[in-house]
Amino acid sequence: MSTEQGSHSNYRRSLGTAALTAVGLGSIIGSGWLFGAERAAALAGPAAILAWVIGAIVALTIALTYTELGSMFPKAGGMVRFGQYSHGSLAGYMAAWANWIAIVSVIPGEATASIQYMSSWDFDWAQGLFDGKELTGSGLACASVLVVFYFFLNWFAITLFAKTNNAITVFKVVVPVLTAGALIFAHFDTSNVTDHGGFAPNGWSAVFSAVAVAGIVWAFNGFQSPLNMAAEARNPGKSLPKAVIGSILIALVIYIALQVAFLMAVPAQDLTAAGGWNALGYKSPLADLSIAWGLNWLALLLYADAFVSPSGTGMIYAATTSRMINGVQENGHLPKVFGKVDPKTGVPKPALLLNLVISFIFLAVFRGWGSIAEIVGVATVISYITGPVAVMSLRRIAPGMKRPVKLKAMPVIAPIAMIFGSLVMYWARWPLTGKVIFIMAIGLPIWAWYELRKPWAELKPHLKAGAWMVTYLLVMAFVSWAGGTEFGGKGYLAQGWDIVVVCLIALVFYAWGVRSAWRNPTLVEVEKEMTAMAEAEEREEADLAKAAEKEAAKA
Repeated sequence: MSTEQGSHSNYRRSLGTAALTAVGLGSIIGSGWLFGAERAAALAGPAAILAWVIGAIVALTIALTYTELGSMFPKAGGMVRFGQYSHGSLAGYMAAWANWIAIVSVIPGEATASIQYMSSWDFDWAQGLFDGKELTGSGLACASVLVVFYFFLNWFAITLFAKTNNAITVFKVVVPVLTAGALIFAHFDTSNVTDHGGFAPNGWSAVFSAVAVAGIVWAFNGFQSPLNMAAEARNPGKSLPKAVIGSILIALVIYIALQVAFLMAVPAQDLTAAGGWNALGYKSPLADLSIAWGLNWLALLLYADAFVSPSGTGMIYAATTSRMINGVQENGHLPKVFGKVDPKTGVPKPALLLNLVISFIFLAVFRGWGSIAEIVGVATVISYITGPVAVMSLRRIAPGMKRPVKLKAMPVIAPIAMIFGSLVMYWARWPLTGKVIFIMAIGLPIWAWYELRKPWAELKPHLKAGAWMVTYLLVMAFVSWAGGTEFGGKGYLAQGWDIVVVCLIALVFYAWGVRSAWRNPTLVEVEKEMTAMAEAEEREEADLAKAAEKEAAKA
């Protein structure tokens, strides 16, 4: 038995479809619903409603590629493994690094959201937690306590996590729905849609940018959580796709209702005084609107949920990121200690501790919810591009592997998903795209430490197979810099043609990526492992059937 099999076997397959859906929905409905409606409206005005729809379509398309991969490899931290299976260490590491950065930074982001909402309480000490842009020293201290709490709930057992999360998720769904309904009933001013610049006051480019940087990608990125906990799924072939797709669709309905409620509830005088949607300055958007329309009970509920919703999401991400670290270690890019899973609790405790330290660092550097949301959005999209490429690559190089989920339309879905991911990265606007791509480069020395010591003959195929991804990021950075001024670029690409160029780039690199895949040692090893697991399950089912026949014969 490999070390991977050994550590993997300590996970408990105790999560069913309902629990996994709760994990996905609990990840999606975190701090995004508390701030996303205002930030999206600030960028896109009433057209923010369409930004949520676009974001859901992007997430759903990309998620479909990952459900096939997740069902093929029901392993802990699945999202950081798939690129390694299809393309070897370089592409696999870069995808894993981007995905981990995107997910681990959510944890301090959720804590920041809670403290930011607390700063609107009518107490001097509370108002001193946030200065309007970022957390103060006291706010940072409070957020640090929350981060510790998230990890504490994950320390003891996966069953405790599941029970706690299911209860929190129910609350997290009820409160947003109640909030949307109460605000719509209290005040529904349709003139907000037509006045103050009209439906799309900042143009359609602002709608697309809102998808990338207003917390929309951040929100829907929660679909990953069930996939990262696939090792603990009872029947991953059936439960994973249901959990992923179901959580996205349920969340979309909730987010649209909240966006509509926010747009119609903003007092006209506030919009007039601010000079439009982009200058609104609410500290706690939904709570402030509740107070404005005399819904004090709702404001109190929102202040309470400002802890519950982000805390629930922070708790989930503390769990999923520890599984991701476990996966990165098993890919060969972290010390072995981070692959250890406690046999009594089924919890990867060393990985939990590492992510706790990293969360503190992110909390200290990015102290405002908005700044974290921007980083998470772009890093998430970079991690997305491996799914479409990996799923079709594995169909080419490993056609015989069992695929509990296999969509006939995947050859069409995958390139479309690649286009969507590339567009969202471009929409994020220069220089943010360049900054996040630079953050991706920061992780390369870790890869180099483990890989460059290998013989050239062994290293060469990994470099060759990963060249498409390195080149893709460099080209996308250049296009973002040279692109339309409405997306922060220099304007060398005319409006409209820049979108065409990005789509063509996506298709070219998709084709290159699929052709670059190879049957690397990690794939060969995991094929053997999956075959052994399938045979063991078949023997177990046969034994159970025989036992049932004997019992029936006795009766």
